[in-house]
Amino acid sequence: MSDSISMQKQPEVPAPSRRRHPRGLSTLALTEMWERFSLYGMVAILVHFLAAKTQSGGMGLSEGTAEAVEGVYMAMIGLLALPGGWVADRLLGARRTVLWGGIVIMAGHIAMSVPGNLGVWPGLFLITIGTGLLKSNISAMVGCLYAEGDERRDAGYSLFYMGINFGALVAPLLVGFLGEEVNWHLGFAAAAVGMAFGLAQYVIGGRRMADTYKEAPITPLTPRERHTLKRNGAIAAAGLLLLGLLGAVTGSLDIDNITFALTLIAVVVPGGYLVYMYRSPSVTTEERKRLKAYVWLFAAAALFWMIYDQVGSELNLFAAQKTNLDVFGWSMPASWTQSIGSVFVILMAPLFAVFWVRRGRNFSTPGKFAAALGLVGISFLLMSAASSLASGGAKVSLMWLIGVYFIQVIGEMCLSPVGLSVTTVLAPRAFTNQMMGVWFLAAATGDAIGGQLPRLDDVIGQSSNFLWQGALLIVAGIAMFLGAGKLRALIGEQRPAATEVTVAA
Repeated sequence: MSDSISMQKQPEVPAPSRRRHPRGLSTLALTEMWERFSLYGMVAILVHFLAAKTQSGGMGLSEGTAEAVEGVYMAMIGLLALPGGWVADRLLGARRTVLWGGIVIMAGHIAMSVPGNLGVWPGLFLITIGTGLLKSNISAMVGCLYAEGDERRDAGYSLFYMGINFGALVAPLLVGFLGEEVNWHLGFAAAAVGMAFGLAQYVIGGRRMADTYKEAPITPLTPRERHTLKRNGAIAAAGLLLLGLLGAVTGSLDIDNITFALTLIAVVVPGGYLVYMYRSPSVTTEERKRLKAYVWLFAAAALFWMIYDQVGSELNLFAAQKTNLDVFGWSMPASWTQSIGSVFVILMAPLFAVFWVRRGRNFSTPGKFAAALGLVGISFLLMSAASSLASGGAKVSLMWLIGVYFIQVIGEMCLSPVGLSVTTVLAPRAFTNQMMGVWFLAAATGDAIGGQLPRLDDVIGQSSNFLWQGALLIVAGIAMFLGAGKLRALIGEQRPAATEVTVAA
């Protein structure tokens, strides 16, 4: 269909402007920047708010439960990216889906900003729904700005990634200060204002993309399919209500059991959906071949995010409890450490963007993923050492966390923008927007598992917990590197130059 995102002809890029990026990139990057401001601002204080005593305005949860809630919350954001892509493909189209997603996100932050804690759980629910609608679709829209085979694609995603990290940088500083030092709900209100700015910018800048993105979905639902959707939706809602009532009656409906159940869902659903895509009659033989390779990239990404996204939970609490945060006699809010990684992303993203354009062909996608796994594994070996030094009530220097975040960000730049890019390349045509949702399912799986792992601190000790996780990721990175040749053949990538392989090794 000529009016769809995935089926429309990719724009022809005139030779004199090949080095320039499409104008729509700035609109999408700024929209995502404000969405990330609202999300990461809230995430910077969420685990502290959940674990804070009720006397200080918090929720009074145990640390293990607070970390599990934060991990499952991030997992559900990734998990709901999949139906978000479906909504764009079948119901609204990507442009309108992103707009409605931003509106729902803002409503969630507003609910959390209401004094008292009654709006916390509804607010988190709305934010997960809205982010699921927005995130995968706006990332897929970036990929459609570039013609097939355009070498600027990886660089464009790196610049997109740099732009949104400006929001992730500023958010913990502003929202974190307001939440920790003034009032938790005032911090959540600041996140709502940030999302409002993002919506305004998206509507105004949308004119730049009028010729690239049409309003219609790729394959609209037929009247019969709409009827089936309404019926199945009503059945699902009734089933959830029944489960909730049953849990309330039996006393099993507590936060810990809910987080365990959602973790299981975050692990099972991605695997099931990959099988569904592979068996779909609308997927060609060549596309199935690429999906086989994508499964391994998906697993690697899930392992990466399992460790990396503990920055908002385990490392966030480590900063508050075991890190010396005094700066010239003033103790900065622990949530401010959440900005460290974004600083490194902003500094390094332009360098990686240029590097991938000039030398990217010399490094395979599986090789980049292998490097990411190894680096994030090394970062947790450092955390193991830091935790060991902090035993007995001692506090370690902030430089430990700075070093860990620096190593992790190098790994992130090898995996995240590259993963976004390769997902648009390997996506079966019938699953264009949904495939980007599948990419975020990797983060959902990793976040869900990673949110439960801090519970092992009470069993084997925090230092040992960091140690085995780091060792696992290093082993996984080595395995990915050794299997890079076979994966490269499935993907269809050319073999990197032998001299560059030697340098990379």
